[in-house]
Amino acid sequence: MSKIKIALCQMNVIDNKQENISKAASMINEAVSYNSDFVILPEMFNCPYSNDKFIEYAEEEKESTTLNSISKLAREHEIYILAGSIPEKEDSKIYNTSYLFDKKGDIIAKHRKMHLFDVDVEGGIYFKESDTLTPGNEFSVCETEFGKIGMGICYDVRFPQLAQINVKKGAKILFYPGAFNMTTGPAHWELLFRARALDNQVFSVGVAPALNESASYHSYGHSIVVNPWGEVICQLGTKEELKIVEIDLSEIEKVRNEIPVLKNKRNDLYEIIEK
Repeated sequence: MSKIKIALCQMNVIDNKQENISKAASMINEAVSYNSDFVILPEMFNCPYSNDKFIEYAEEEKESTTLNSISKLAREHEIYILAGSIPEKEDSKIYNTSYLFDKKGDIIAKHRKMHLFDVDVEGGIYFKESDTLTPGNEFSVCETEFGKIGMGICYDVRFPQLAQINVKKGAKILFYPGAFNMTTGPAHWELLFRARALDNQVFSVGVAPALNESASYHSYGHSIVVNPWGEVICQLGTKEELKIVEIDLSEIEKVRNEIPVLKNKRNDLYEIIEK
C-alpha cells in the first residue's frame, strides 16, 4: 500500500491532563471517521509545555493513564497512533517520550527526545529543558505495514544527522511531533521540515499543539507535511484543527530516480556512522 491517510491533530493543550486526553480521544475518533491510517498527536499533548508541569504530569510507562487511553483507542479502531510525546518518568529521571501504537494497541516503538531544547534567543525565547529532562540515546525506526518510519521530537529536527541515520535504516517518513514557539516557529519551522525532506528525499511530518495564548509557552502550531521534492503539501495555522492528508510513498522512488542524491553520496569520502 503506497497511499496513506495521515491525520494531523493540532489540539489545544491546557493545564488539565484528563481534558487533554479527552480532547486527543475526540480528535482520534474524528480522524477514524475519515478512514485515516495514521493519527499523529503533538509534542507534550497531555501536558503544558513547562518544566514544572513536566514534573507534575510525568507518568511511568507501565502505569500511564495517558498511554492506556491511547492504546485502547488504537485497538478499538485498528489504527496506528503516534502519541506525540508525554513526560515519561523512569526511576528518578524524566524523558520527553513519543510512543507509536499499532492496530492491536501495542507499543511498537518509542523515542526519547535526543536533543534537549536549551536556548536563549535575545529578545525572543529562553527555555532550558535540561533543567528537568534527561536526553534519550536511541535511534527509533519502526516497521509498519506501510513501510518504515523514523521518529524524532521537535528540536531533534534541527540535527540532520538523526534524519540521515533514520533514512539509512530505511525510514520513508520522518515524524517529529513538535512545539516550536512564536520566535523560532516563523523563522525556522517550515524551513527545517523542507530541509529534512529534501535532504533525504522522504516525507517529513510535524504536528504541534495549537496556540494557547493563556499558556506560559506559546506554540507556533503550523502542523506540516512536506513531500520528497521539498514541497509543503499541507500546513495549518495556529488554531486547533484536525487535518487529513493523503501521501503517496511511490513519490519517494520517483524523486530518487530523477535526482539520485543518495546514490551519488561520496561515502568514500564521508559517512554518517551510528555509534
